[in-house]
Amino acid sequence: MGTDGGSASARLLLEQATTLNLQTGNLLNWGRLRKKCPASPAEEIRDCIQNTLNEWSLKISPDLNQEKPEVLECTVAQAMEKINPEEREELKVSAKLFTVGSNSSSIRDAVNMACSALGVAQLDSVIIASPPIEDGINLSLEYLQPYWQELENLVQNEKIVAIGTSDLDKTLLEQLYLWAQVKPSSNQVNLASCCVMPPDLTAFAKEFDIQLLTHNDPKELLCEASFQEALQESKSSLFSVLAVSRKIMGPIPGSDKAQPHVRSAMCGSRGQSMELFWQQEIAGTSWHLLKLALLLL
Repeated sequence: MGTDGGSASARLLLEQATTLNLQTGNLLNWGRLRKKCPASPAEEIRDCIQNTLNEWSLKISPDLNQEKPEVLECTVAQAMEKINPEEREELKVSAKLFTVGSNSSSIRDAVNMACSALGVAQLDSVIIASPPIEDGINLSLEYLQPYWQELENLVQNEKIVAIGTSDLDKTLLEQLYLWAQVKPSSNQVNLASCCVMPPDLTAFAKEFDIQLLTHNDPKELLCEASFQEALQESKSSLFSVLAVSRKIMGPIPGSDKAQPHVRSAMCGSRGQSMELFWQQEIAGTSWHLLKLALLLL
């Protein structure tokens, strides 16, 4: 399909769909992205979103235009790569989940999409980043409980083997441990907040066999506004291609429609490579970001 036709189809499909599932596949298969050194994780994610949408728009099947699907799958076939079942036992699949908003049920959607995209039945470990809270409000057990209950349900349904936390101090970690049915197996500590593990946290973790890990993830890998901006830039790029080729024919039908609103997103890394998985609902207010790491045991 030519650039003009692909861009027109992409815009039309994006405007008609209610949900967008976007997956980049293995980024080591993307020569252009592999050579670039992004300034931040957020910039890398934005590049991945834009490049995937642009590549996808060039290879849209004509049948898809006839179907007008409400759920739109945006993938790049040559970059797709599932885990080989014969190698599954040699890999540990770990995930870190970043939530935005109060919709704790999105955790289930994130884990299910990750398992489906990678071709695995379950994730070995999921760590949940501290949910966002308003300025001036301290994170509490009551706020954590709905998110943890969703993770516990996934453990009971054998979608996750172990679950952990991130950036909890000793007091909050102890409260969660005593309340939870499925105990946290790990807790991440941000290197930016301390050079040495707090002694009280270290002692508690040792007593109850909780693994303490370090990380340097930003609190927000990609905010909703930045995702919207990346999406709009991609759509603007598609519009520009059409505007150049059709400037004599007048405006593009539907170009003045309201733009979609992001609901959820996932990103993942695979050893030295990386895969991104995004799910975006046109009419929604909360979203999640899942960072996956596949490690050789």
